[in-house]
Amino acid sequence: MFTGIIEEIGEITAITPAGDGWRLTVRAPQAVADAVHGESIAVSGVCLTVVGSTAETFDADVMKQTLDVAAIADATVGSRVNIEKAMPVGARLGGHIVQGHVDGVGRVLEVRPGAQWQVLRISLPDDLAPLVVDKGSISVDGTSLTVSAVSAPDAAEAWFEVSLIPETLTATTLGARAVGDRVNLETDILARHVERLLAFRVTPEGGSR
Repeated sequence: MFTGIIEEIGEITAITPAGDGWRLTVRAPQAVADAVHGESIAVSGVCLTVVGSTAETFDADVMKQTLDVAAIADATVGSRVNIEKAMPVGARLGGHIVQGHVDGVGRVLEVRPGAQWQVLRISLPDDLAPLVVDKGSISVDGTSLTVSAVSAPDAAEAWFEVSLIPETLTATTLGARAVGDRVNLETDILARHVERLLAFRVTPEGGSR
């Protein structure tokens, strides 16, 4: 479990084919300072398991299913990634509950710079659109953000906006995002549970709907 508060920006230093997936080597000195085998680390919002480490890097396997649904498939050697270690029990929840299970991929539609802030407009897959609300929480490339605007339900293309403060622009990879970039999206776990419960709601006639 994670909070979406990025601890450092790492760098992918190697991508090795492993069956139909990858083995990634990521340089992240802070994360590996006390990392142990089997530990979970979120890499741009994707929960990965440490299978090996050095003083500055860790290795993790990425299965084909993850490559099929997450923007980490676009990574190359040299790509910068957001790094967060799993939340310890008893820690403050600075962001929101993030599982590291990517729901889908959005594409940056617009970047609006300001004097200090920067607004990103990001596309939403149709199946995720009902789960994103104005002032709600969303994880973009593993970063906990507050939705600052969202498209109307009848919009031709679903989208949402997030406003990035200076700290987010410098402490995460989002400050370097450009129009056309793909990003990992994880919606609020509470919204997902509500949607699933409604799918099984009981009708007045006694059936489920």
